[in-house]
Amino acid sequence: MKPIRFYLGILMALGGLVLPSMTHARQANGRAEIAVLQALSFIKIDDLEFGNIIAGATAGTVTVSPFGVRTTTGPITAIGGGFQQAQFGGRGAPNQNLLISMTTNTVTLRRTVGTQTMIADTFIIGSSPTQPLNTTVRQFRIGSATGVFQFGVGARLNVGANQAPGVYSGTFRVTLIYQ
Repeated sequence: MKPIRFYLGILMALGGLVLPSMTHARQANGRAEIAVLQALSFIKIDDLEFGNIIAGATAGTVTVSPFGVRTTTGPITAIGGGFQQAQFGGRGAPNQNLLISMTTNTVTLRRTVGTQTMIADTFIIGSSPTQPLNTTVRQFRIGSATGVFQFGVGARLNVGANQAPGVYSGTFRVTLIYQ
């Protein structure tokens, strides 16, 4: 009788283990990406994302700051994360002047399915201090010793009363001129 208890005890102890013959292999793909910048380059790093919201019975706004802080006004309910400021970067020379502007002061976001729209405006660049980013050309100086720079851009989204659910998207262009 003793050997049976011993074998039964071993089987019970091994019951929680996965034996090599019982495993199943799976694979998943990842993504690796890099941007190698040359002198006088300018790239988009991240898109501006307002995240997920629930619209209210009256109009309101969703604002994402150039530092990634989201606020709302009116009866807008912000849901979860998924929001971020746009990020741009580049490489010039230390202490080089840059002229930055946008090609328009407002951007229309269109619903993927349907004709509904929303307007994004009040774009702000994450400089110190922050500055409006619009069609007015602003001058900045590259402060890093390497000439590499990065900055965030935020904006306000105007949400209509009972705004139709769906995914809305639009495009804005930032123009940068090296001096």
